[in-house]
Amino acid sequence: MLYLLVFLAGALLPVQAGINGELARHLGHPLRASLVSFLVGSLFLFLLVQRLAPGAWGGVEKVPFWAWLGGIGGALYVWSIVALAPRLGALISFALLVAGQMAASIALEALGLLYPARPVTFLRLLGVLLLVLGVVLIRRY
Repeated sequence: MLYLLVFLAGALLPVQAGINGELARHLGHPLRASLVSFLVGSLFLFLLVQRLAPGAWGGVEKVPFWAWLGGIGGALYVWSIVALAPRLGALISFALLVAGQMAASIALEALGLLYPARPVTFLRLLGVLLLVLGVVLIRRY
């Protein structure tokens, strides 16, 4: 069930990019669309928190400074996809996105940064290389 939820979340990304691209077209700039997307998403999350996770926010004072920076990565992701997916197309944009995610993920796990350490095995590395090859094939054909 968890795999299906992550798969569905991934399937929403090109839909979101298309919607945000249309928003950028109407608002005149990808940064404006990204800001609106984040504002609407923040309001949605605020309402979800009120409904599903009410109560005190214990532990806020113990959060390391760098853990507050995740939103910047999300904002840069949304902005780059809003700006580039309409130019590159959904398929190549998300093929590159997945290849980048795999490359970063294998490095983070190999180094034990942010996630439990997992060795880089031949088959895991081959999987990442096949994804990169997929990007090349999609770009060429």
